[in-house]
Amino acid sequence: MNNLAKIRILSTGRYIPKRRVLNQELTEWMDTSDDWIKKRTGIQSRYLSTGEETSDLCSKAADKIVSNGGVRVEDIGLIIVATMSPDSQSPSVASKVQAHLGAVNAVAFDLNAACSGFIYALSAAEKMLRHMSHSHALVIGGEVMSKVVDWNDRKTAVLFGDGAGGVMLERNTDTEHFISEDMKTDGSRGEALVSGLSTVSNPIFEGKTANGFLTMDGREIFNFVIKSIPMSIQSVMADQKLTVDDIDQFILHQANARIIESVSKKIKCPIEKFPMNIQHYGNTSAASIPILLDELNEQNKLFTDKKQKLILSAFGGGLTWGTLLLEIN
Repeated sequence: MNNLAKIRILSTGRYIPKRRVLNQELTEWMDTSDDWIKKRTGIQSRYLSTGEETSDLCSKAADKIVSNGGVRVEDIGLIIVATMSPDSQSPSVASKVQAHLGAVNAVAFDLNAACSGFIYALSAAEKMLRHMSHSHALVIGGEVMSKVVDWNDRKTAVLFGDGAGGVMLERNTDTEHFISEDMKTDGSRGEALVSGLSTVSNPIFEGKTANGFLTMDGREIFNFVIKSIPMSIQSVMADQKLTVDDIDQFILHQANARIIESVSKKIKCPIEKFPMNIQHYGNTSAASIPILLDELNEQNKLFTDKKQKLILSAFGGGLTWGTLLLEIN
């Protein structure tokens, strides 16, 4: 890495739909309760789109990221949007963000690794930017999960929310934020979380059609996460000969408070090092980590007077998971 250009996170930003939906409101159309949801997930509310598409959320988050970084749009050479709920298969959400910004020099594409998407996208953008002619890359996680869940299924519908967040990466000569990573996929267990199923349909074949709603084996996902994520975190720490005492914050995908608490116990690290906002937003899939990053930035807990070692870790459909070790100041 010493011979390569250095990459740092320059700015953050987020956009959340205005409509907040408390747990109690969900009881109006499904068999659930505020107590049931809070005890099992830690979620108290979520924000749902009232018509804004994924590209709308991502474009508004992009405006804030660009403004916060003081970046000229013509200097952006890459836009990656991590999403499992795009407006359409084509054009991509990233293409719409590029058009919205007028970032005419940017290569733009979507990446789908479900809830791991932002980690995958950040890893990909960091590597691509090192070799590009332009100096900045925009990485966004954005979801309108409310359009892919079955609102008659309380096991999944109560979990998810809508939102977008992201970061601006900058190539420079002084500061390197990306230290180590561990990225994994296990396609053999992919059926544990399925969304947007599209079946063969043409004039010469008649078969069953699918509704495309998200389905999830919650127990399988829980068991997968509490085994795989601690191992992934320990792998990146071991790579740099670090312990949990050396890490300032563990920023995990906000899927379930019980999962985060279980990971904390598994790696023997105080839960105070695991910031959480799932109580406010629910599971926003690929958007959850960048939304949390921007909140921490607003609270002056991201860029501080001293260098911080951060671990970002996410897990999702595929099955996919990944962990990044960053050192920022």
